[in-house]
Amino acid sequence: MKLTSIPGFLGQSASILAALSTVASSHREAPQITAAPKLDCTDFYLFGSYEPGRADYVTLVANYLPLQDAYGGPNYFQLDDQALYEIHVDNNGDAVEDLTFQFRFTNRSRDIALPIGPAGNQRTNAVPVLAVGPIGAGNIAALNLDQTYRLTVIKGPRRGADATPILNPQTNTPDFTKPQDNVGNKTIPDYEAYANSYIYEVSLPGTSKKGRVFVGQRKDPFVVNLGETFDLVNISTSPLGPENANKDSLADKNVTAICLELPVEFLRSSADLPVIGAWTTSSRLERNASGVETPVQMSRLSMPLVNEVVIGLKDKNKFNASEPKDDLQFADYVTHPTLPAILELLYGAAGVKAPTQFPRNDLLAVFVTGVDGLNKNGSLGEMQRLNTAIGPVPRDSQKNMGVLAGDNAGFPNGRRPGDDVVDMALRVVMGVLLPAEVAPSGKLAFTDGATVNASMFLNRFPYLTAPIAGSPNDPTVIITPQVSPTVSGPYRSVPGTYDPATRTLTVDKPADGAQAGFLRAKSDRQVTLGNPGANATQLKATIQ
Repeated sequence: MKLTSIPGFLGQSASILAALSTVASSHREAPQITAAPKLDCTDFYLFGSYEPGRADYVTLVANYLPLQDAYGGPNYFQLDDQALYEIHVDNNGDAVEDLTFQFRFTNRSRDIALPIGPAGNQRTNAVPVLAVGPIGAGNIAALNLDQTYRLTVIKGPRRGADATPILNPQTNTPDFTKPQDNVGNKTIPDYEAYANSYIYEVSLPGTSKKGRVFVGQRKDPFVVNLGETFDLVNISTSPLGPENANKDSLADKNVTAICLELPVEFLRSSADLPVIGAWTTSSRLERNASGVETPVQMSRLSMPLVNEVVIGLKDKNKFNASEPKDDLQFADYVTHPTLPAILELLYGAAGVKAPTQFPRNDLLAVFVTGVDGLNKNGSLGEMQRLNTAIGPVPRDSQKNMGVLAGDNAGFPNGRRPGDDVVDMALRVVMGVLLPAEVAPSGKLAFTDGATVNASMFLNRFPYLTAPIAGSPNDPTVIITPQVSPTVSGPYRSVPGTYDPATRTLTVDKPADGAQAGFLRAKSDRQVTLGNPGANATQLKATIQ
């Protein structure tokens, strides 16, 4: 159905847009963070490692710097060297970090220069590009920029003194290398081998077991029908349509991933407290006149979609600057959420009804306290909670609806890359965990129409797939047929069929066109339509 057909819709459009215009997990989810994209955390993952032989480990992934176009040169997507990127773990159930993994980056140009001009009129000038020749694993002489980082483990408060630098095992120094972004196949012919050479096995304080760390560009793992969701949940198949009928709007985007794999015993305070909580933050370093640095928190993320569709617009910046221990100040947004009311307003004519039970203790359990019998640990605060006593499920056996489908190793018990958190969050907020008498739409299969599952990801650390290359261009030509009853339009996009044997594109004649009908093609490369034809119900043309 069309949204504009709902009575009273137009008068509500401004407030609905404000509430929904930031649903892409944490991609640009708060006004202030839009001015600092390098500090914007897009997604956070916490799960038992399901790489074969790694069941005694937990993987944590914090993705930053959203909506990276692979061709975004010449500077690409370095992280901020005037910032702290941190992953925090609460292992005793008080909503305060007990472990912090702190990353700080350095970007240093090699200032490669070339002599230009004839003798007597020669200048040596710095080059404007990332590399002056191909690079690869063990071959970076042509590289013009070094990106490095330092990893520090802090026990206790994150600004405490108990900090241990982690050493690079290859150099025995605190400096690790971040591989360059995937410029293209000519600059980095074998990107996967190149990036994999910067997966490090590291020693950790207080345990003989090693951890692993990787920081680098990855294909954005978040899957969402973003454009239609932005447009007042204008999902073409409706939020009650097929789970896989729409495209992933982030299919052509990359992110920068901070990935850790750590022994379970290192993360837990004891075997008697198997549930850990975790979240990620970024902080800008501000210097006073004496040069003293003060971290100012800019971004915070753990459970997906909280700041996006739960926290009100006026408090989004405040949430990003806050800590889980102080989350009672946001409790009303969870106990009395606005999103169900918005969905009822938009789709009430289709029978969608918001839950009528308040307070929403079911949402408190999922997002704020943990679920009793699954991952509740006594803390009160928004964070991902993982019950490390529940073993990981092999990739090929995972269910993308997680706990809702009986797979207790998935969301909301942590979050794996293949968990369809958008669909799950929609169903939870609409009352799937509530009795039918207070949630009449609770059992409906709400979806954004863009599906994700574990088969789309690696079966090994760092799990996220290699980033999309900036070059060469995809040879695929995308053609969208458009029809109109008159040659002057307006034209509207329609589905069509293509016969590769005859190169014929066929669409239905516009119903309002009577005997006439006009076809044109919108494409991302130049194409020519020829040999037009028609019958009583169809329009045809060949792609030349």
